[in-house]
Amino acid sequence: MRVDYAVAMEVAAHEALVRQAYKDSEGVLTWCVGMTNATGHRVERYIGKPQTLQHCMNIYAWALTNYAEQVREVFKDRPLTQAQFAAAVSFHWNTGAIRTATWVRYWLRGDIERARTAFMNWITPKSLAARRAKERDLFFDGKWTNNGTMLEYTRVTSRMTPDWGSGKRINVEDELRLAFAGTVDVVLDQQPDPDAVPAAPTLTPSDDEPDASAVPVPKPRPDEEAPMPAPIGHDGGPILDPQISRQAPSPVAQSAKAVGAAKWAAIAGALWTAVVAADVLPPAFTTPEFIAAVTAAIGAVAGAVGSYRAPKNAEPG
Repeated sequence: MRVDYAVAMEVAAHEALVRQAYKDSEGVLTWCVGMTNATGHRVERYIGKPQTLQHCMNIYAWALTNYAEQVREVFKDRPLTQAQFAAAVSFHWNTGAIRTATWVRYWLRGDIERARTAFMNWITPKSLAARRAKERDLFFDGKWTNNGTMLEYTRVTSRMTPDWGSGKRINVEDELRLAFAGTVDVVLDQQPDPDAVPAAPTLTPSDDEPDASAVPVPKPRPDEEAPMPAPIGHDGGPILDPQISRQAPSPVAQSAKAVGAAKWAAIAGALWTAVVAADVLPPAFTTPEFIAAVTAAIGAVAGAVGSYRAPKNAEPG
């Protein structure tokens, strides 16, 4: 299992190229094909300095080769075909989750159908669905999809973000083949090691929109399940508890709110007065200023409790 032109081209087809340094969606300085300083090669040197396509492909091929070592480690006991290796490397380059993804565990123990299904859990945000489907089909069906081109953004804005209107597809076949034809001498000038997980998301272009924006890499989760969206109320806002309406409280509830606040404040105030009268507090806690402050605080908290509880008691769920 090794990274060659075919593997690198399949990954590149899902990615985007910016020849000068830019800031990704999280503000991390990035260059080339979603590469950061985590590769071991400083990208600050490319601020305002676009590089040749050949140089970009040389460094990309080197970084991807290093990064793929983590994929080889995970699948060391079960060799992959070239197509499976390419799909796994693409998945890992985008998510950094080859060691934690449940689809990998399912596949390693022979549960192919569950692995195939779980592969599609990693589609947050939804713009990743098309890429993930292609990676899935490549891994499980051996279906390659690249045509030798990738998306390039040719300009960056004054804020150092890619100019999404400058996107165009370019052919990188010749340059990428040449990158694998010989040894590339890359300057290593920063830790962590060059096979470290990238600290930033990569650019992932939409198949439908050539000027799609950057998307964050989904953070690995033990169950890989996306959180369910909160139910929506009649006013368009989220309902924290589906059984409780978030509409404006009725007049009955408003009245109960006021009564409840006053009742709880009175009860709490009476208890605090009794404590003070019993003369059981240390001298430092019996000054007029301290007693007045505590009395006000207790009244406010108790009033809030009463106000909060009243509408739920007054309105049916």
